[in-house]
Amino acid sequence: MSKVVLITGGSSGIGKSIGEFLTNKGFKVYGTSRTPKNYSSSKFPLLALDVKDVSTIKTSVASIIEKEGTLDVLINNAGAGITGPIEEIPEAEIKANFDTNFFGPINVIKAVLPQMRKQQSGLIINITSIAGYMGLPYRGIYSASKGALEILTEAFRMELKPFNIQMTNVAPGDFATNIAAGRYHAPLQKSSPYHTTYGKSLELMNAHVDAGSDPDMMAKAVYKIINTNKPKVHYKVGEFMQKFSVVLKRILPDTIYEKLLMNHYKL
Repeated sequence: MSKVVLITGGSSGIGKSIGEFLTNKGFKVYGTSRTPKNYSSSKFPLLALDVKDVSTIKTSVASIIEKEGTLDVLINNAGAGITGPIEEIPEAEIKANFDTNFFGPINVIKAVLPQMRKQQSGLIINITSIAGYMGLPYRGIYSASKGALEILTEAFRMELKPFNIQMTNVAPGDFATNIAAGRYHAPLQKSSPYHTTYGKSLELMNAHVDAGSDPDMMAKAVYKIINTNKPKVHYKVGEFMQKFSVVLKRILPDTIYEKLLMNHYKL
């Protein structure tokens, strides 16, 4: 029997690429979207699910289990970008980002665990970000939400081992997706003390996404992990320098690394 896979945020970007790749490899894939009717040409079924709405999570998971009798792989991919000076980002937007990037994945995990425990098998892949390994200027909230999910996975893995349920993180670098269009931007205000530096950083961030890697790179990485007997705790996928930046943070003095980041962002 082919494995049954649930991918949150499967209507576009990395989630769509993973879903199409796994479908072509013979997996039974279910994606999710807040508005699945807008994606009628999807190559795999899209269920109505909002990671900020627990009732939609429970309904979608239950429908898959009822139809397939199993749920083998969860890919927590749904996420939201957010940029701006931390001082100027409204508290409501900060909480909304954590609801999507951190609490949302937790609630989806909670929904699938009873079935995976019953099966005595399962794999959960949390899509985080290389940005979660460091506090990036004007992306601090995004870095914090993805970093929190990375740390959570480390703890969750140990709790789930007795049930033969595996969990791992996959941290992508910059990929050519529509995440920039959908993320929250704190307004660039001329009266702001951050106007010049935030403006420069925003231009650089958008350029990185536009020139990002092909999302198929992530799809191939996820496929390889699914076919690995013992997945590692952390995976990083992206261009060499993006992955190497994590290594540099580990070996360089904090202030030297901070200076490298500030030079990179022209601060």
